[in-house]
Parts: sequence; structure tokens; C-alpha cells
Amino acid sequence: MGRGSWPEASRVAEILRKETVGGALLLVASVIALVWANSPWSASYAKVRDTTVGVEALHLNLTIGQWAADGLLAIFFFVAGLELKREFVAGDLRDPARAAIPVVAAVSGVAVPALIYTLINLGGGPDLAGWAIPTATDIAFALAVLAVISTHLPSGLRTFLLTLAVVDDLLAITIIAIFYTSSLSFLPLLLAIVPLGLFAVLVQRRVRSWALLLPLAGLTWGLVHAAGIHATVAGVLLAFTVPVLRSDRNGGPDSGPGLAEHFEHRLRPLSSGVAVPIFALFSAGVTVGGLSGLGSSLSQRVTIGIIVALVVGKTIGILGSTFLMSRFTKARLDEELSWTDVLGMAMLAGVGFTVSLLIGELAFGFGSSADDHAKIGVLVGSVLAAMLAAVVLRSRNKVYRRICEAEEVDADHDGIPDVYHRNG
Repeated sequence: MGRGSWPEASRVAEILRKETVGGALLLVASVIALVWANSPWSASYAKVRDTTVGVEALHLNLTIGQWAADGLLAIFFFVAGLELKREFVAGDLRDPARAAIPVVAAVSGVAVPALIYTLINLGGGPDLAGWAIPTATDIAFALAVLAVISTHLPSGLRTFLLTLAVVDDLLAITIIAIFYTSSLSFLPLLLAIVPLGLFAVLVQRRVRSWALLLPLAGLTWGLVHAAGIHATVAGVLLAFTVPVLRSDRNGGPDSGPGLAEHFEHRLRPLSSGVAVPIFALFSAGVTVGGLSGLGSSLSQRVTIGIIVALVVGKTIGILGSTFLMSRFTKARLDEELSWTDVLGMAMLAGVGFTVSLLIGELAFGFGSSADDHAKIGVLVGSVLAAMLAAVVLRSRNKVYRRICEAEEVDADHDGIPDVYHRNG
């Protein structure tokens, strides 16, 4: 068994690194949560979710649902933080000219949905606290949808979506840290600098020992949580200390692998295959109350605001800012993309799930009626956005497939694809 377990584990990990698998697991967990919470066994769902586990003296007597949101999602945000830093140091965001359009599109894709939600909920009192719920894009879900419907879409579309999602994640992390920190305890926050600093020293020296790094990461997480800041921020802070570029020791820049890439490769299966699905399992389980209950929820301004903001706000914000940037500045859209491609991608960015559900819980309180309405809004809005994006992008996929087939036929005649004839 010892010989076969490692290759088998490696194969499973490789499968879990694919966006389609991560998105599928997220979808399955959400469906299970919805079915379970609306079944005759709904009481057992609530009992499991609300069971308290942990040490009260350390302020860690949390429910299982809170452990999923505060603990497991820290892994997700650690991986997101690694990707963020990698993009800013060595990726597309390093070049201002290339990054300009997707960065502005991401900012607009956050601002316009927030504005639309706020306008719909003006006078709604506490409901305004949910303004940030529709600002997030769930990259796992969005890329899974893109991978399923697109076999011939240009690679620039995926690059644009990835860049946009990276900036979107950074904005979401900032929003959580600034606007959803209710009370701040400075002593635990100051103490958190010690394990965070030691973690930084070790990773800068390219130390990979989990026996050394995990206790420091856990202590940092616990102190940030005790400080009153949402503990997922600790995952991002830890990720930002990890070096991206390869070590220049022992003769040249290619002598050692980039540690951020190494950690991301190791932890992405845990994030997409365990942490995010379990979070969805304990966060998406809202009791709808049948068709009448669903109808009642859909009439609430919180729900309406989230749906409209995700489906319409994201599209207007991203597509509009991209057009204005390409029309009135020197920034240019990738030549291989059409405006219909951008429209489909902007719609796809309306798939908000993981971070949207988290912000809903922070804004309204876990299990409150407003939180339940927010969850329904996130679920319905995300499904609508995915369906509309699928219609647009599948039509474009057919066009690109015909182009590819025509070029293959031409290449069979003279060995040179037709695209080269057109370009001389």
C-alpha cells in the first residue's frame, strides 16, 4: 500500500488542480447543502453546522460553519494571495500597459455592482450593509464554466478573466479588512507580527519544512482572529511574504524554483478540493421554504439588489470601462478578442459565490433572515450570469471553431495555415 498511495495521491491532486473539477465540487457541495437544508432532515443540517468546537480560552470556540468560513477559507485566501503576488511580481500585472484595461475593468466591476445594490436598497436601513456582496467574482466557478463551454475561444479571454479576477480578489480582501472589521484589539494584532515575521524569514530563506511553517502560520491566523480582523486576511498576509522569483543562489536565477509557485502547486488541491467545497456545504444551505418562500425571498430588496448587481452591474462595469479605456486612452484590448467575447466574459464575471457568501455572513450575521435572502440572491444571480455568459460564449466558440477548421483545411492544401496568407 505504501508504494501505490503516493502516485494515487499525486493523480488526485493533479485532477483537483483543474478549474473544472474545483468548480464542479463547489457546485455539488452547494446543491447538497440546499437539498439537505430543505429536506425533512434540515434540523440535522443546522445541528451539524452550529455545533461548537474549540478552546474558549483562546477565543476559538467556533461553530463548524465558522471554522469553515474563518479557518478553511484562510487556505483559499493564502492560495489567492500567492497568485496575487505572482501576478504583480512576474505576471501580466507587472506591465502597466498590459494590466491597465483589466485592472480598470476589475475596479469598475466592483464599483458599479456596489452602486446598483446601494441604489436599490436606499432607505433599507441595515440592508445597506450588504453593498459589497455582489462585488466579488468566483474565479473557480467562472473558469469552470469557461472550460466547459469553450474549446476554441482565444487564450486572451482566459488571461483577461484571470487578471480581472486577481485584482477583484485584492479588492475583496481590502473590503473585508477595512469595512467588515467590527472591533479591533491591538495587542493580539501586534503579537501576530512575531510569527508572521518568523514565517517571512523562513520562506525568504527558501525553507519548505511544514513542521516549521505550519505552527507559525497557525499562530498568525489565531492572533489575527483574536484581534477582531477576519482571519482569512491572515492567509493573504502570509502569502505576501512568500518569494515569487527563483533563488539566485548557486549560480544564476534559474537555480531554484519559485517558492510561491511551489506552495500554490501543493495547496491548490486542498483549497479547491476540500476548503472551498466544505465552506459551500455549510454556507449555501439556506432554507427556502418551498416556492412560496422562494417567491418571498425574491421580492426582498436585498435579494433583488444582489441579482441585478451581479447580472447587470458586473456586465455594465466591466464592458463599459473596457470600451472607454480602449476608446479614449492608449490602452488597447488584446487583438484576438472581439467585443462579443468581452461581453460574454463580463457576464461570466457575475458569477459571485465563495467570497460573496462570506461577505453576506459578515454583513448580516450568520443565519439571519437577511443573510438567507443574500444567499438566495447570490445563488440565483450567479446561475443567471453563468447561463447568459454560456449563451454568448458558446456562439463565439462556434465561430472560432469554424475558423480553426478552415485553417486546418487550408494547411492540408499547402502546409501553411490561411492566417499566414492573410498576414503576408
